Amino acid sequence: MSSKPAVRPRPPSVEAVLSRLRASANGTDPAALSGVARAVVDEERANLAAGVAARDPEALAAEALGRLGGFAEPGLLPVINATGVIIHTNLGRAPWPNASASAVADLTQHALLLELDRETGRRGARARAAEEHLVALTGAEDALVTNNNAAAVALAVALVGRGGIAVSRGELVEIGGGVRIPDIIRRAGAKLVEVGTTNRTRAADFEGPLADGRAKAVLRVHPSNFAMAGFTETPDQMRAIQASKTDMEAARPMDRLICGDVGYGKTEVAIRAAFKAVMAGKQVAVLVPTTANT
Repeated sequence: MSSKPAVRPRPPSVEAVLSRLRASANGTDPAALSGVARAVVDEERANLAAGVAARDPEALAAEALGRLGGFAEPGLLPVINATGVIIHTNLGRAPWPNASASAVADLTQHALLLELDRETGRRGARARAAEEHLVALTGAEDALVTNNNAAAVALAVALVGRGGIAVSRGELVEIGGGVRIPDIIRRAGAKLVEVGTTNRTRAADFEGPLADGRAKAVLRVHPSNFAMAGFTETPDQMRAIQASKTDMEAARPMDRLICGDVGYGKTEVAIRAAFKAVMAGKQVAVLVPTTANT
């Protein structure tokens, strides 16, 4: 005697959920109601197939109503940055000062001369006002404003044209979102010129490619979440070491503050300075604060 096959449970119909949802979401666009009801029923069907207990139309309508309410709420919520990273990419980078936030809020209440030249009445550059301020503040020849770092690198590399871009092998990294430095350079139409080694690249490594024309520009890349430990050197680190040694040999008291991100090599600078002092017959005291890394 054969047993009857088990009956697969089915979710309530979309109309059954909609009839209950309409009563609670009066005035909501019908297309929005239908869309969220279908999404909830589809998920219920997948849950039933996975062995999850079935829910009635009232429960599904309540879930759909909650999703509709979520669309009206702000998607971004303020949090406390306790990561130890002051400017954190995933937390909105740096907070704005109150004056800047208030100024932006005021500007968004009116029409603006965003891309209209006040003198000529013709279309102008959208970001030129900000670029002129940057030029005045930094003394640079020109400036380019973008809304993310990857775009800034791509555009800056593209300005070199089809010339070579010299990059340290230790900085050929992949940053957030799967963005790879070699890919950015290639897509911009430039040629990648690798210099130095993975763990040590010196200023002299860039001189050859720049002198013989293989490279027209040098690209420095922040290592992002990538870090090397051991026998490593960076040009910035070596300049800091040399400057510290010069200070120690001067007649005036040394007064130098060295700041760097995690993995920059600040300890290497301090140890080399301490070693120089010990070899000169001096005593050295090293204060090591506790650092919490997450």
